[in-house]
Amino acid sequence: MIKSRQQVSVLFMLFSILFCVCLIAANILETKQISVLGISLTGGLIVFPISYIINDCVCEVWGFQKARLLIWTGFAMNFFFVAMGALCDWIPGAPYWTNDAGFHAIFGLAPRVAAASFVAFIVGSFANAYVMSKMKLRDGGRHFSWRAILSTIAGESLDSLIFFPLALGGVVPTPELPKLMLWQVVLKTLYEVIALPITIRVVKALKAHEEEDVYDEGVNYSIWKVFTLQ
Repeated sequence: MIKSRQQVSVLFMLFSILFCVCLIAANILETKQISVLGISLTGGLIVFPISYIINDCVCEVWGFQKARLLIWTGFAMNFFFVAMGALCDWIPGAPYWTNDAGFHAIFGLAPRVAAASFVAFIVGSFANAYVMSKMKLRDGGRHFSWRAILSTIAGESLDSLIFFPLALGGVVPTPELPKLMLWQVVLKTLYEVIALPITIRVVKALKAHEEEDVYDEGVNYSIWKVFTLQ
C-alpha cells in the first residue's frame, strides 16, 4: 500500500515533538549566560543546535515539504509558549508570591528579543532546509555529511546575522557583536560535526524504517505553502 505524501508517520510526529521541545527549551536556557572555554555564550547553545540536526534528518528523509511543515509547527508552538509566558508574567502575582523577579527573568522576554528570535529562526531554518534539499538533488543523494555541515553554516549564519543586531544592537558594544555572532556559528557548527556520526546512523535507520528517501524534484520552495504538495 502506497502511503500518501499528505500523511505523516509516527516517527515524523515524534521528531516534530522533539523539535518543538528543543525550541521551547532553548528559550528558557537562553536566559542564562554560560562560559565555554572562556567564551561567554547563552545556555541555549546546549539544545538549539539539536533543532538544526532534526531539520537535517527530516529534510533528508522526508523532503523539503515535510521540513517546511516542521518549521512552521515549531514556530507556532514556540510562539504559543512565549505568548503564554508573557501573559502569565503580566498578570499580577498572588500576595504571598515572592519570586516575581526570577519568573520575569525567565518568561519576561522583551518584545524586541522575541521578534528577533522568531524572524531569525524562520530565516535560518528555511535556509538550512533549502541548502540540504538543493545539495541532495545536485549530488544525487551523495555526500550527506557535507550537506549537513554546509546547511548548518548557512542557517546558523543567517540566524546570528539577524538575531544579534536586532535583539542586542545598542545593548552589546558594536565591536563585540561580530565576535559574538562568529563564535555562535563556529560552536554550533562544531556541535553538528561532533554529532554527525550519530546523525548519519539516525538518517540511515529512518530511511530503512520509513522506506523513504525523498528527492525534491519539482518542489515549490515557497515557505508559505505549508499544507500543499507543490
